[in-house]
Amino acid sequence: MIRKKTLTPSSQGGSSANTAIDAFLQEARRVAPMEGHDMPRPRLVFALDATMSRQPTWDLACRVQGQMFAQAAQAGGLLVQLVYFRGFDECRSSRWVEDSKTLTELMTKIGCRGGLTQIGRVLRHVRTEAGRSPLRVLVYVGDAMEEPVDDLCRIAGELSLLGVKAFMFHEGQDPDAARAFQEIARLTGGAYARFDSAAPQTLAELLRAAAAYASSGMDGLTRLAPASSQARALLTSMCERKP
Repeated sequence: MIRKKTLTPSSQGGSSANTAIDAFLQEARRVAPMEGHDMPRPRLVFALDATMSRQPTWDLACRVQGQMFAQAAQAGGLLVQLVYFRGFDECRSSRWVEDSKTLTELMTKIGCRGGLTQIGRVLRHVRTEAGRSPLRVLVYVGDAMEEPVDDLCRIAGELSLLGVKAFMFHEGQDPDAARAFQEIARLTGGAYARFDSAAPQTLAELLRAAAAYASSGMDGLTRLAPASSQARALLTSMCERKP
């Protein structure tokens, strides 16, 4: 018969051993999620206009999208879904990914094609995803708007009720797109910003700012603001819209 041996600290080494064990357990609790408190990672939809005029900006977005993951990593990570439209009636979404390399691989397989904008389909897709599981941020990158703006605003209002903020990043000077993007951002409580594809760092900073908000809300955007002029601009825009 095998007898269990009871381990007891010796009179000389017990105190130091217990101290070491306590330190180990404290460190384990710090680096590992506590049972019952393992929160799902925040989710962000990254939507792009992939019509023919967008190829240079698509390539730019592919190069700088890693900024989102780098920023979100500081707060525990981020799940991103790619959504795009192009051609005649084509609007697709990817699986949810958790790293920049996978998203780059997805994006490099997609080429831009001529066609009209399908922003309404993007917004409806985001509405569906948000109804399934919490979704904090939609990042949209585009340069045009060729749809009834009232329809887009109606869906934007529904996104607001679901807690989704739209960050509308506008390339170029198209006035119709500017008005529509600004209104979608306003209705969702998000933010609007214009960028130039000739200045890639601007888009990179905007994506970092959106990821900071997706990961940690206004606190995350506030922490990033001192080091990023784009984050400061988005933060100011969102604060001004608060009642």
